[in-house]
Amino acid sequence: MNAPISHTATIRQADFGDQAEVARIERFVAERGGSVFHRPAWLQAVERGTGNSAVGLMLERGCCLEGWLPLSEIHSALFGRALVSSGFGVGGGVLAARTEDAEKLCRAAQEIALRRSASTVELRGGTASPDWLVIDGKHANFAADLAEDDDAQLLAIPRKARAEVRKGLANDLSVSIGSDGQERSAHYAVYAESVRNLGTPVFPRSLFDAVLDIFGDDADILTVHQQGVPMASVLSLYHDDTVMPFWGGGTWAARHLRANERMYYELMCHARRTGCVRFDFGRSKVGSGPFAFKKNWGFEPQPLTYFTWSAPGTAARNVDPTDEGYSAKIALWKRLPLPIANRLGPWIARGLG
Repeated sequence: MNAPISHTATIRQADFGDQAEVARIERFVAERGGSVFHRPAWLQAVERGTGNSAVGLMLERGCCLEGWLPLSEIHSALFGRALVSSGFGVGGGVLAARTEDAEKLCRAAQEIALRRSASTVELRGGTASPDWLVIDGKHANFAADLAEDDDAQLLAIPRKARAEVRKGLANDLSVSIGSDGQERSAHYAVYAESVRNLGTPVFPRSLFDAVLDIFGDDADILTVHQQGVPMASVLSLYHDDTVMPFWGGGTWAARHLRANERMYYELMCHARRTGCVRFDFGRSKVGSGPFAFKKNWGFEPQPLTYFTWSAPGTAARNVDPTDEGYSAKIALWKRLPLPIANRLGPWIARGLG
């Protein structure tokens, strides 16, 4: 006689030390169409690279995995403690077919937050319990299909932006792609200078190293050089036949060389050659410079909805670098000598999540 099928949902924390369990969750994420930030690999890279623990919640009925909530436990002396789905990403949130299961996972996250003295739970996407705070209208994502060849890709870019790309193509620039030590050093030097110029602290290089090491062929670096000097560089993620340029930037000199424009066009071409069919330009703050830049490239903004829960008697943490309350700090950071910014930045940034 067959054993009865259980319809009772149970929730437990994932064992990231069990490779079979990790593989099971990876399959679930793929089957449910989850983002790269839902992958256990992402949580593991964040943990290795920043010291913020991976805390994944699995909802099961019998032997069936039916819900998943990837969380990073972010701790900071400056910004407090929070559970974030997903840490250092722009996506995440609950993966579940049933609304009731999504709510169960949210309640479980609240309980863990209280036990670990975290004041906030943040979900970057998905769904949440009805009583959670909804945050929308602040960010949008940009994504579009790749063209069939290099020429068509260039023509797919609107006229004004295409003219900038052509200038970058005409300049004496070279392109390298890889993930070895030389590529990593070049990328970090460019990225660190870029974010300092924007007034924000740089992430620890160990985070980038961990992502490249754990993701393997699903991540790489593309760098644009002028006479061997890195001008613009981007670390990209590959997931579900889509490339996402995630951590990228350029030096001041990159601007007049149009190295950033060259970089993104070269990445589109490279990604198509490796089998990708879609380009995910990522998230930008509504009304910001990057928001306008991506629209000028012909990408349509897709509004993003986030959710937060705060423990009773506490307020949600604020780590939005564009918030007016940080304007004076941003102005000061822009003036810091690069060596000082690179020394202090990782200590601050690993607590942002």
